[in-house]
Amino acid sequence: MTTALARARLALLGVPERKILRFKGGDTPRWRHLEDALRAAVGGYHAVLEGGNLDAIVARLDRFPKHMNGYAHEGVAMGLTGLDLFLPGKSRFRAFLAGAGDAHIYMSHIGAGEALAQMRRLPEPFLRKLDDPVARWLVMDGYGFHLGFFHPKKYVDRQVVPPYLSPYGRRVFDQGVGRSIWFTQGADVERVAAKVATFPPVRQADFWLGIGTGCCYAGGMEPSEIELLREVCGPHLPYLATGAAFAAKGRHRAGNPVEDTEMACQHLCDTDSSGARDIVDEALTDLPTDDSRNACHVVQDRVIATFSTSGRTTDRQAASQ
Repeated sequence: MTTALARARLALLGVPERKILRFKGGDTPRWRHLEDALRAAVGGYHAVLEGGNLDAIVARLDRFPKHMNGYAHEGVAMGLTGLDLFLPGKSRFRAFLAGAGDAHIYMSHIGAGEALAQMRRLPEPFLRKLDDPVARWLVMDGYGFHLGFFHPKKYVDRQVVPPYLSPYGRRVFDQGVGRSIWFTQGADVERVAAKVATFPPVRQADFWLGIGTGCCYAGGMEPSEIELLREVCGPHLPYLATGAAFAAKGRHRAGNPVEDTEMACQHLCDTDSSGARDIVDEALTDLPTDDSRNACHVVQDRVIATFSTSGRTTDRQAASQ
């Protein structure tokens, strides 16, 4: 039962229905599918606002279907990070990562980044305090997604990049903005490609990486649409495939693989989702243990190199030209 205090928190800090629906450009099955993902993330955030200890919050995630529970964990991470930024005490976000959030480690870090964007906090000082040298950079992805999704006129139309980001931080920021474009353009392949084409070429590869993640994780596409996505990305196919592979890794780690992810990997990575996950796992081995190189940067570059040189994505693309 929702208490009076919880209702007050939801009324004051919750995401209203009009804000959930504002991004939709229609009422087609694809728009509704994206809406379901957004509602799961908002639902996880609202589960935090309903109050209680961490076990009670996590128990509320049973409301969501298994294929959407990654988004729900993202929302919980956003809510807990918001509490950490306001209230003293041990980190609720870290406690979540040590428990239920571990299986959804990538989505959880994305959720933390969204909270930082919402509350106008600098993301990189926050992420440097986190333990996982790879996953922590997804805080920046969530930061970029939030700004691109909720403030598209500034960060997509005017193409603003926050000046306080490091060079690699800007890259992962763009990956998050790329995911936001996938959502705000309704997963319409031609509209997505046209929007990316308005940006300087130097930024486009990272947008395509984010689009690959968004497409493969969210799903809701037909095989012909995935093939079209493969064609319109042009020379950025290794980046698109890398994003899809990371989505596959995330779903397998969380134990919620879906047929849409399987299909996307087969078309974009020329392997099944398990094979795509294995490519990421291989890239995660023997990482630098000091600060001489950014571990996440190393992993992404290894996966991109695999798809650039292995023939998995390049042979069929060359044959089609």
